[in-house]
Amino acid sequence: MRAAVLRRALDAAIGIVYPPACIACGTATGEAHGLCAGCWAGLPFIERPYCERLGTPFVADLGTGPLLSPAAIADPPVFARARAVARYDGAARDLVHRLKYNDRLELAGPMGRLMARAGAELLAEADLLVPVPLHRGRLWRRRFNQAMALASVVSAESGVPCAPLVLHRVRRTLPQVGLTRAQRQENLQGALRVPGGGRPALQGRRVVLVDDVLTTGSTANAAARALLRGGARSVDVLAFARVVGEG
Repeated sequence: MRAAVLRRALDAAIGIVYPPACIACGTATGEAHGLCAGCWAGLPFIERPYCERLGTPFVADLGTGPLLSPAAIADPPVFARARAVARYDGAARDLVHRLKYNDRLELAGPMGRLMARAGAELLAEADLLVPVPLHRGRLWRRRFNQAMALASVVSAESGVPCAPLVLHRVRRTLPQVGLTRAQRQENLQGALRVPGGGRPALQGRRVVLVDDVLTTGSTANAAARALLRGGARSVDVLAFARVVGEG
């Protein structure tokens, strides 16, 4: 009890010197590592109705029952289901950029907790979390893997164990930003692989692949294909943000 009292006193003292601020815009907030009311209201959350396969929202409610988008029907993904917290726009895009490019690792906590809520349906059935890996050269330059940082928080929130070593990026690839869908697929050809030592952990397991952003699905498809070949029973995808095309 004494330790708890001291901790609260310390937190209060820190709050006086460093007042808590919104993680998106920097406005003063009541609690640390949270969003102000304006940014929360402006966060473009993805909620039903959405495509049950791709996780992309529909413009209008099309009725009850599982709904699939034309894209999911015409070109089914390798993974089973994808879910994301928000559209890759506004405050959601700002948070991803600050985590990924500005070394704001403290953002992984609130972002990961939102992901655990958005992916509760997937996590309830999952056996294992696998973060999308970086090539060792890029990991050395960036010093951390943002997908791993998010997966660690999701694991702590959900109780689903995280296995960061079962999937490797064995070939250096170009950054996916700016590439067409076909170029992204070619760029990732043979880049992701399950090493022999990772196969026992995957056998018959239901995997949730974790990443910061889901764009065209090329990376998720390549990773899911490698995990399924490595012995996974199924692969779902959980991201913080999802790029959604107009209409």
